[in-house]
Amino acid sequence: MEKARVLIMISTLLIIGSVGTLAILYAKGYRFGFQENQVTISSRGLLVTNSDPSGAQVFIDGELKTATNNTLSLPPKKYLVEIKKEGFIPWQKEIIIEKEIVSQIEAFLVPLAPSLTALTFSGVVTPVISPDFSKIVYIVPPELENGEKAGLWVLETVDLPLGFNRDPRRVTDGDLSKAKMEWSPDGQEILLTKTDDLTYLLDLTEFTPSSLLVNVNSKIETIKAEWLEKQDKRLKSQLSQLPDELEEIFSKKTSKIRFAPDESKVLYEASEEATIPEGIFKSLPGASTQEQQRDIKVGVKYVYDIKEDRNFKVGEKDETFYWLSNSRNLLLPRLDRIIILDYDGTNRQGVFGAGYVFPHAYPTTSTGRVLILTNLGSQEAANLYWLSLK
Repeated sequence: MEKARVLIMISTLLIIGSVGTLAILYAKGYRFGFQENQVTISSRGLLVTNSDPSGAQVFIDGELKTATNNTLSLPPKKYLVEIKKEGFIPWQKEIIIEKEIVSQIEAFLVPLAPSLTALTFSGVVTPVISPDFSKIVYIVPPELENGEKAGLWVLETVDLPLGFNRDPRRVTDGDLSKAKMEWSPDGQEILLTKTDDLTYLLDLTEFTPSSLLVNVNSKIETIKAEWLEKQDKRLKSQLSQLPDELEEIFSKKTSKIRFAPDESKVLYEASEEATIPEGIFKSLPGASTQEQQRDIKVGVKYVYDIKEDRNFKVGEKDETFYWLSNSRNLLLPRLDRIIILDYDGTNRQGVFGAGYVFPHAYPTTSTGRVLILTNLGSQEAANLYWLSLK
């Protein structure tokens, strides 16, 4: 009886151990089969496919395999992965699957026909977006709307809860059709310079009649020095989170630095030639397998992925990129169209072209919306519109 209990216990442990081992191997991507009356074990990698929006089809080397938000087990090699959904531009990328490694795809799908929603109706000139993309100021010239709405206006671009007003607010009045605006780093004030070279500091939370504006030309250097100090302090704080080697390169040999909203990546332009050293971070399993460039050239735009220690070329000197709020895609306004692309420079997709006023296309705090200035190809005055990417 005692021997029977021991045998049962040993058998149970062996079964549990065997099942556990098989489960671990399966989770690592191994698959079991039969060939010539023998059990075979093939090493594989796993591919996690996600998309926004979800429910898209996943094609591997042209063959439909599954829907997104699923995991595929694939033999190690290079594959062409395509994500397709009706009504959206197809997404594709070459992915290298490695043995026992989980690779992940995050496909942002762009609609074939994005919808437009008007935000202004009086005609707009010279829009300027705030540093955090939560507000935009613009000028309504006096020749539009019979001058009744002439002046400087501000519009919140954030998603506000129900009951909160997001209608444009006039900050000051008068003929400002040729004025220039400059945002404070915190997005709370505007320096307004009129054609007579007089400059005014405006608080955007209240309306100030043009007759009460106070010239700050005597203080302009002090104001701008304080703003620059705030910008530098914030940037140094962000760069201080990087290893010393990287911090030195970004501080001395790059410019136009923009951290992604989640600060996991850095968009920048090389101001001097340099090499991003390898091995700064421990190699991350399942990191991007896209071609990278660690030797940076003057004037070229790059994105450095901090988590994966990968550096990608995304564009040239004359191109201006913005981060979308998902921290995985970039917005590129071009003369002929507006482009959305992946942060590694791949999947450049045109989302709008006809009648938009270059270069006025800006991201917002919502990944699914872009703010643009357009007259929709007509001779009428241009206005601000939401361009919906959902």
